Amino acid sequence: MMNPSSPSLIPSRASGRLACVLRVAGPFDLRKPRASSWFPLSVALATLAVALSVPPGVAGEPENWPSWRGPTFSGSTTRGEYPVRWEAAHALWKVALSGKGSSSPIVWNDRIIVTAPAEGQDSVLAFDRSGRALWQTAVGNASPPRHRTLGSSSNASPVTDGDGLFVYFRSGRLAALELDGTVRWKLNLTDKFGPEQLFWDTGTSPVLAGKFVVMARLHGGESWIAAFDRGTGELRWQQPRNYTTPTENNNAYTTPLVYSHEGKTALLVWGADHLTAHDASDGALLWSCGGFNPQGTGFWPAIASPLIVGEMVVVPVGRDDRPGQARVHGIGLGGRGDVTESRRVWTREDLGVFVATPAEYEGRAYLLRHRGEVVCLDPKTGQTVWTGAFPRERTSYYASPLIANGTLYAAREDGVVFTARVGEKFELLAENPMGERIVASPVPMSNRLLLRGDQHLFCIGAD
Repeated sequence: MMNPSSPSLIPSRASGRLACVLRVAGPFDLRKPRASSWFPLSVALATLAVALSVPPGVAGEPENWPSWRGPTFSGSTTRGEYPVRWEAAHALWKVALSGKGSSSPIVWNDRIIVTAPAEGQDSVLAFDRSGRALWQTAVGNASPPRHRTLGSSSNASPVTDGDGLFVYFRSGRLAALELDGTVRWKLNLTDKFGPEQLFWDTGTSPVLAGKFVVMARLHGGESWIAAFDRGTGELRWQQPRNYTTPTENNNAYTTPLVYSHEGKTALLVWGADHLTAHDASDGALLWSCGGFNPQGTGFWPAIASPLIVGEMVVVPVGRDDRPGQARVHGIGLGGRGDVTESRRVWTREDLGVFVATPAEYEGRAYLLRHRGEVVCLDPKTGQTVWTGAFPRERTSYYASPLIANGTLYAAREDGVVFTARVGEKFELLAENPMGERIVASPVPMSNRLLLRGDQHLFCIGAD
């Protein structure tokens, strides 16, 4: 029996718990890098916020992808050349995962980290860049998902500061591990604060801000954001965040954004029909913005996270899986107190998203709608720059889009990964079926692409 508190080394073929299958790479169509003529202010702000919370060099290393939406929380990278057309059978490598998980992998130096319910345990798995299993650490019994088709016990994505790994599971376990898989500390938020009261399975990922790992719990019970010491797991602060909402609107699956407010690290939280900003040092409320649901429409959970582009926050509101119920708002960063009237710059009531968090690339916002339409917005005005669409099918998009040096990657639930060139216009490039459901978001890794499916972790790229 594996010791839950210590890593286990796993041979690539021997144990049967994880089977690593290496395949010879086939021909790939690679994009050439395009030089960017300017550095978006949003990237500068996000990079500053990350620099305040992690060791020097984290945000500046393109080969690292330390969190779900990347080092600058934008879901994009401007560097590298990535495959656009491939066959799943010719993946550079693929690894069979024990147990279904929906979290996205992260990359730090020579390691790929992913969570999974391996052998019924909340587990953290590490691989090297060739797909060789390095270690597997369990932190406790997994909690089976309520919704087994889309949900899992491992929905939240890991995050790292290059010194430790921080993970969260449906069971309520929040844990910190060393890079060798040793457990630094673990605690159970369900035991400490009670169970989450959500219609669906938890989706919020931990984030790193200052000296803390921060979690948000926005649900049908007492809602809050809380900071825990990275080194010890001790609760450092907890900020209540409760609003009266129509049915289900107090349920949120979003992940907080870390950014810079007046030169200090701050947190941006979306859920319960409100956007709030908090001082990362103590959780104090800096400002709040309401007015996103004036008609009081119910059953609008917050699933897609907001996006910071320059001085604007692009906020997805409502749900794009129901006709006429999707919205997008543009809120200006800054201010104090209630900024509902003073900082709302624009509102769109003719489009929106449901699950997929928008991406930022070269100063524009990219929305992947629930059935495959792609909308490029000017975040300053909310005006549409262009619209495009992937081939329509019965299945929808739950993974958030990745933009890697001008190529947008969109994984449809049925496992088809589309690529399109974006920028001044939309150009469909390829349709790449992977043969299994994909809910996790694509991740770039030094000219290669990581895709996490229901059963496997794939690496796509040239050898």
